[in-house]
Amino acid sequence: MDRLLPALFAILLPLGAQAHPHIFVDTALALVTDAAGRPAGVEVTWRYDEFYSLLIFEDMGLDGDYDGTLTEAELARLTGFDMQWVDGYAGDLYVSAASGPVTLGPPEPRGTAVSGGRIETRHFRPFAEAAPPDLVLRAYDPTYYTAYDLTGGVTAPEGCAAVIEDPDLEAARKRVEEELDGRPPTIDDFPEVGEAFAQTVTIHCGAAQ
Repeated sequence: MDRLLPALFAILLPLGAQAHPHIFVDTALALVTDAAGRPAGVEVTWRYDEFYSLLIFEDMGLDGDYDGTLTEAELARLTGFDMQWVDGYAGDLYVSAASGPVTLGPPEPRGTAVSGGRIETRHFRPFAEAAPPDLVLRAYDPTYYTAYDLTGGVTAPEGCAAVIEDPDLEAARKRVEEELDGRPPTIDDFPEVGEAFAQTVTIHCGAAQ
């Protein structure tokens, strides 16, 4: 998650480099189609874990009474905190088709809320060009610093069907061991294995033209 506020690294580093991942995000994906039933983009919901949410509150000076809720003014300040993406950041969402990767446009914010002390944000990623009816979606941080879990599920519109496949965790852990090759893991030198831990979403839109 390359958009992390720099100040948070100083807080997270003492937790230990071996404790990958460090941030946990309950995720929901919703495929959006156009009037003709063609895939137009993906709406993404991120619900951050309580600890990371607390770090954000502390860093931004929010929730001074520590009740896990924000005033309207505080919520307005929080809105968009995770939309300040650095150049080259893919948004931890990867879409592909049989022909290859599907290019996504920049994020379009769609809401920010706080409940139970956890931050939840929504944004939309439009497809840069017409996408085919059969797609594969994966939500992951290549460095596995952040773990995304499709706890919120995947929503497919009428005429489309979605199937979620869980990763082979044993194979993923073995890949980490092989890439580390006996070296102690560090935050700066952790192998990019996030894809191996990612759930795979296969979507087919039979009604798409």
